[in-house]
Amino acid sequence: MKVDLDKVFEIDGSEKNTWTFLQDIPGVASCMPGAEITEQVDANNYKGKVRAKVGPATMSFEGDIEIQEINEENKSLHFIGKGQDTKGTSAAEMDLTASVRKGESGATELVGVATVTVTGKVANFGGRMMTQVADQILNQFGKNFANNVVAMGEGESAEEAAKVVAEQPKELNGLAFAWSIFVGYLKSLFGK
Repeated sequence: MKVDLDKVFEIDGSEKNTWTFLQDIPGVASCMPGAEITEQVDANNYKGKVRAKVGPATMSFEGDIEIQEINEENKSLHFIGKGQDTKGTSAAEMDLTASVRKGESGATELVGVATVTVTGKVANFGGRMMTQVADQILNQFGKNFANNVVAMGEGESAEEAAKVVAEQPKELNGLAFAWSIFVGYLKSLFGK
């Protein structure tokens, strides 16, 4: 099953700092709840893992990230990530292009366009559920990414952001995650 994602996150930091942080693959991975880089193989290849606990179920993937292109001029990065569930029941692949731009409001924006393909048991959740799962994870990612960029700056807001970064959740909050999916389901039923 394939899911297409197109996200824009407003970042309260400079384009320069946002672009610099986007190229820090272990730093960016730390913004994703439950994700971490476990090894840098070479300049363009990494190994990592992603773990999420939702109620009694735990999903754990191990995989590889390969940077396909870094375009300094366009401030864009293209990579492919592939992973396998540690129980061998599911697999996932993501083709992502992320870029930094100045938005219409003048604020810095992080833009991500991705195609995620999942197979196995995880694919049984269906497209709607996968989109809700992705939205929940990406919303937390966007907040964490923005805080990391702000923490790179100077002044009081940077100090506050650094405190938030130090305390950002390392795993996806399963209860909040399940609640978000439930609320999304109700909204889809009642159109509100």
